[in-house]
Amino acid sequence: MNRYISLILYLLLAPFIGAFLDGIDRKITARMQGRKGPSIWQPFYDLYKLFSKQMIAVNSVQLLLNCSYLIFLAIAGGMVFFGTDILMSLFILSTADMFLILAASSDSSPFSNIGASREMMQMMSYEPMTLLIAVGFYLSTGSFRVDEIITQNSAAFWMMPGLFVGYILIMAIKLRKSPFDLSTSHHAHQEVVKGITTEMSGPTLAIMEIGEYYEKMLLLAVVALFFIHGDPWSWIIGILACLAVYFIEILIDNISARVNWRKLLDICWLITLLCGGINVLILMLI
Repeated sequence: MNRYISLILYLLLAPFIGAFLDGIDRKITARMQGRKGPSIWQPFYDLYKLFSKQMIAVNSVQLLLNCSYLIFLAIAGGMVFFGTDILMSLFILSTADMFLILAASSDSSPFSNIGASREMMQMMSYEPMTLLIAVGFYLSTGSFRVDEIITQNSAAFWMMPGLFVGYILIMAIKLRKSPFDLSTSHHAHQEVVKGITTEMSGPTLAIMEIGEYYEKMLLLAVVALFFIHGDPWSWIIGILACLAVYFIEILIDNISARVNWRKLLDICWLITLLCGGINVLILMLI
């Protein structure tokens, strides 16, 4: 019964919590830059404004692809919160990203197509680490199932410190934070304008934003998996770890300049090899 309650709460509350965290992100970012910043409720106002606009799409398939992006993200996160296979959840997460790339590629805008190609490049960068993280959970706990990972005698973090460092890196890419925001930009005057979302507007863009909120909660849930185990107090540690990692991502975003795609590949594959590969190799030898 707890699994069903967890799944329902994720499906209902993830967009609201994700939007709230996005508002906090904007406020902290503004303070770091010496600005007052918008209200923490601004993401909710933005979604209301987008849904109130007339439905205009560059073609009929873009809305369908964005809806598919949202649905697959909800499924991927739901699998984690229901306690099922984390490896399958991460594969579905990658499938959702492909729908976003197809949505961005479905029009003739050069900026949107550049964003789509860069999003594909980012996937090539972080997918090896994503796979190693799932393998790391299996080697350290003996299972891919989330409900078995969270009932272990000790936290998986102590067996996977290198993979945890690598995960922080790929989270920056998944959250589209600097220096890895190649496929889109926070400012419309930058080189790719708005990248993958250039031709998205109104309800179509709102659906994409809600999908990102589902993805954000899924990524933070995986952070918590590194720390949650059989001790009930570990849940508090997991929540604090999520908040700490989210703050680190905001900090990295504000102190880093964007890198090009070659540097992105070099950094990600180097970290994957050193932190992820060595960590997995040690787990296999233990």
